[in-house]
Amino acid sequence: MPSDQWEPAALDHVDPTQPQAVGVTEPPAGGAVHAPTQAAPSAGWALLGSELRVLFGRRRTWAMLLALAAIPVIIAIAVRVASDPPGPGEGPPFLDRITQNGLFVSVTALVVTIPLFLPLTVGVVAGDTIAGEASLGTLRYLLVAPAGRVRLLLVKYAGAAAFCLAATATVVLVGAGIGAALFPVGPVTLLSGDTIGVGESVTRSLLVGSYVAVSMLGLSALGLFISTLTDVPVGAMATTVVLSIVAQVLGSLDQLAWLHPWLFSHYWLGFADLLREPIVWSTYADNALLQAGYVVLFGALAYGRFVTKDVLS
Repeated sequence: MPSDQWEPAALDHVDPTQPQAVGVTEPPAGGAVHAPTQAAPSAGWALLGSELRVLFGRRRTWAMLLALAAIPVIIAIAVRVASDPPGPGEGPPFLDRITQNGLFVSVTALVVTIPLFLPLTVGVVAGDTIAGEASLGTLRYLLVAPAGRVRLLLVKYAGAAAFCLAATATVVLVGAGIGAALFPVGPVTLLSGDTIGVGESVTRSLLVGSYVAVSMLGLSALGLFISTLTDVPVGAMATTVVLSIVAQVLGSLDQLAWLHPWLFSHYWLGFADLLREPIVWSTYADNALLQAGYVVLFGALAYGRFVTKDVLS
């Protein structure tokens, strides 16, 4: 799926009608070759701002966010219009608590979106990072601009990470809003049996959202690496999404219990520990450490591939 927008503001000085050799500078008439001037740090922030404007200016991005926002709305309306409220063990976890407190709509929606919908949208964005530019023929011009390959990789990953945060925030905020509109909101009974006030329960919901956003960072790094391997963004997107499903299937097989702690999806549903009193932080830390490992590993692989890749488009 090719990118449907591209912001060429940083490339105004590049004449696309003239052949450009990435990383090669013609010597001046006098014959002296000068080292290229290092781009100012502000150039990186400008590139990041441009990337975020392009990413969140696409209709495709907003369509995916709207699809995610529809999930908590559908859950809340379905529970509201049901003749019999769901009982314990019926449907996704926390579904039976929605009628008691609308704040549980967000948590239930996250449980529903984590296995497929969130990885699907994250895979689309991450898979399009480099391959999308290559398919449009704009990658070569981005590299002759004062960006550099390493900086471009960092900016592309930062954009994918920003989408992870935006996607999770969409589910949490829309879920809290529709839950408050359709159901009573008051003190929340946690999984440990303790009761907390509305203010602290909102804080817990934000913590759960941050946990889920962190959970998607490893998948984003994997998608970035796959995106450097091809000039076909649809292929990179599909591969990333399929690998997220494969990881969850492997995680469900007891015969592969030795492999489970190494799968990036292992802690995806571990945010229930944030709904206890006191909060069990060990799962959050283990998840963050695992995702950081994937970011470092596949970030290094993406770097090794991208800096040695012949960019012809």
